[in-house]
Amino acid sequence: MGTAYGWTIVVLHVAAQVFFIGRALLRPQREPAARLAWVVVIMVAPFAGIAFYVLFGETNLGRGRIARLRAAMARLPSFAAVEPRDGAHAAEVAPHLAPLFVVGASISGFPPVGGNRAELLRDSEAAIDAIVADIDAATDHVHLLFYIWLPDVSGLKVADAAMRAARRGVIVRAMADDLGSRIMIRSPHWAAMGDAGVRLVRALPIGFALLRPLKGRIDMRNHRKIVVVDNRVTYCGSQNCADAAFAIKAKFAPWVDILLRFEGPIVRQNQHLFATDWMAHTLEDLTDLVAAPLGPVGPGFPAQVIGTSAAIRSSGMPEIFDALMYAARRELIITTPYYVPDEPIQAALCASARRGVATSIVFPKRNDSWIVAAASRSYYPELLDAGVRIYEYRAGLLHAKSLTLDGEVSLVGSANMDRRSFELNFENNILFADLALTAALRTRQLSYVAESDPVRPATVAAWGLRRRLRNNTIAMFGPVL
Repeated sequence: MGTAYGWTIVVLHVAAQVFFIGRALLRPQREPAARLAWVVVIMVAPFAGIAFYVLFGETNLGRGRIARLRAAMARLPSFAAVEPRDGAHAAEVAPHLAPLFVVGASISGFPPVGGNRAELLRDSEAAIDAIVADIDAATDHVHLLFYIWLPDVSGLKVADAAMRAARRGVIVRAMADDLGSRIMIRSPHWAAMGDAGVRLVRALPIGFALLRPLKGRIDMRNHRKIVVVDNRVTYCGSQNCADAAFAIKAKFAPWVDILLRFEGPIVRQNQHLFATDWMAHTLEDLTDLVAAPLGPVGPGFPAQVIGTSAAIRSSGMPEIFDALMYAARRELIITTPYYVPDEPIQAALCASARRGVATSIVFPKRNDSWIVAAASRSYYPELLDAGVRIYEYRAGLLHAKSLTLDGEVSLVGSANMDRRSFELNFENNILFADLALTAALRTRQLSYVAESDPVRPATVAAWGLRRRLRNNTIAMFGPVL
């Protein structure tokens, strides 16, 4: 009896392994390296591996949520329908840059629009002050969406401004990720905003954590940072609604971010992105706000919102990074806190340097995730061998996500250069072509380089066997992590 029972357990266990290995191999839109990593995990640690695969093995947001997102996108007017009526002039993009905006349009459906103006804000404190000033000047509506919103000085400044606006009759809609902003959401300040008339939404609510995997992955999060005021102003960058001191991870502070304040037709595209998230969580229809006339559009540069999520093809964000890196002719500068690339991203970065482009990438010297730091450094030898200049920023946690190309084109936003941003999170970036603004952003990037230590090939070559083994092992499981 005992022997038969034991064999039954073995057979069921092997059947479960075969089943989940089959799922890992047959899952669409997955790299061979990711398939191999999951097969190894399930075979080497069968019980834990299967449990880990159930929790994190598939990009499952939940059928209901995907359906609501797609329904919201279908309900909102397309920009092909809205733009001619608005009279917004078509973007004038240089011929050699036009293919980049074609790639962007293929991702989330937003064409490049002209007539935009923007300002690169000095630092996190200036960014929060500018947001508060625009909220205080709002006359119709304020839309706020943050991955991390903390009840610190900056977070409460924005919360207080939102309450002031709501009390004077402005419609304020505020959305915060239920995991990233859990401290704020569970604080009295969140309830106080609701009492003041702010319309509140918890993005991707977790609910009962033990049952959450039945509704989709708990770690697929809304990582966007969007502010829209009166269809007139929008913000885009890496800035969360928090102090640079970042109390929850103070030992890595200050957090160093980039945020830009935009005016012009690009505002409507960020509005559209916010509206899809809001309508996927509520019954409120924001179609009229997205379709409202733009009004006069003055001179300005072309820009385009690139938004990705589980409702849009997972290859979207890495495709725009690939396209930008292959388009570089003279110079490419990138800043990112987290670098766990897929194979095409790593190849494109190396190819950029090998064809003679001055290619630089800046990482934080001390990362808040030792796992990501180890995985990132496993790519250093190949990057350095190709001629990429690597810098490690020593003055805090460089959280800015930025790319400048040949002094002509820039990409800023919420997306890191890692698999989480590429495959799991809701992200929002803006691609723009403007010499003056790109020059300002490039100057900011070079200020980071000036406060960084260059990584020398000799230093990396001297890393001990134990360190290299740790880095490469962690990186091998990057598709799993």
